[in-house]
Amino acid sequence: MHKPIKTSLFAIALLASAVAGANDSAKQSSNKGISDDTVKIGVLADMSGIFSDLSGEGAVTAARMAVDDFVAEQKPGFKVEVVTADHQNKTDVAASRAREWYDTEGVDMITDVINSAVALAVSEVTRDKDRVLMVTGAGSTTINNEQCSPNTILYAWDTYSLANSLGRTITEQGDESWYFVTVDYALGKSIEYDATKAVENSGGEVLGSLHHPMGASDFASFMLQAQSSGADVIGIANAGGDLHNAVRVANEFGINQSQKIVGLAASMTDVHALGLEVTQGMLLVEGFYWDQDDAAREWSKRFKEKTGKIPNMLNAATYSAVTNYLSAAQELGTDDADAVLAYLHEQEINDLFAKNGRIRPDGQMVHDVYLYEVKSPKESEGEWDYYKLRETVPAEKAYQPLSESRCPLVTG
Repeated sequence: MHKPIKTSLFAIALLASAVAGANDSAKQSSNKGISDDTVKIGVLADMSGIFSDLSGEGAVTAARMAVDDFVAEQKPGFKVEVVTADHQNKTDVAASRAREWYDTEGVDMITDVINSAVALAVSEVTRDKDRVLMVTGAGSTTINNEQCSPNTILYAWDTYSLANSLGRTITEQGDESWYFVTVDYALGKSIEYDATKAVENSGGEVLGSLHHPMGASDFASFMLQAQSSGADVIGIANAGGDLHNAVRVANEFGINQSQKIVGLAASMTDVHALGLEVTQGMLLVEGFYWDQDDAAREWSKRFKEKTGKIPNMLNAATYSAVTNYLSAAQELGTDDADAVLAYLHEQEINDLFAKNGRIRPDGQMVHDVYLYEVKSPKESEGEWDYYKLRETVPAEKAYQPLSESRCPLVTG
């Protein structure tokens, strides 16, 4: 009676051994197309400048969390490494580091690259070296229009989706005249262009604009000039420290008592830095909020345990981009750029960051975005409880239609 049982156990043991061997063979096969048996991710971020709160260590942490989670859950048959560098908001520094990473360090994919001028410089190098760039920091529409590249994915956001949603909504609510305070580089110019189009298409009028250098120290003269325009809305078309300085000056001079101040690229990080007293009532568009659902809350809790901060939209996008890149490499068994990019373009992306996401021929990853209103201090139930949802904007309404694309990959 016991002999069949022993035989069965022996057979099961043999079967388990065979399955294990097959799995090992599959892993070896999947390694065949992985260069040096290692996938290397480069996080090229602003570690010390005006965008460091949005990018910096948060971007690095998000990328490393993605790698750790992927390795623990998927147990790939290849190694995954993360390298990091500070681009210092200088295009020559960024391009040089990207070239060095690709040429001598075997980096397969670069991400973050906050600062649109930096992103454009790195995109050019990435195309020349035939690697992959997943932009999760910058958002200029130039990246996916005039200077689009088959090797670049504009993953997290773009100025069109923010400016279009805000410009249209606010103008339709009755604040019809606008004046822009714009940073004088790619990001600001894209925001102003897209917001102007949204305002005018909604029946509004742009009374004028001024351009300031990045990192300007005296915003009083800029904001007073904007105030003198008499516009219903002063649109702040900048980010990071420049945005903070502009909003603080508007508050100090009481400009926000008579005119609506709109941070066209503002984020939760900015709200946290400025405080609810200054930002309450402001409308913002984000692609991610830490409290939007259970998955976001669970991941954000882990992120906060590592950094002491709640993740912003860009951090979540970096986690998503790295995860999806690694999943593509594993599925295909190669880190060949053309193969991975083709695979990513075929996927629908639904994860803790993106809902209804897909990557278009122009390199834009479109996904649902959310129009939020900043809570008042009385409405907030605690630190980081900043937003109330006003509207979910579907991907097809938020982003520039492909029919309006200026990308040569689309227009031919």
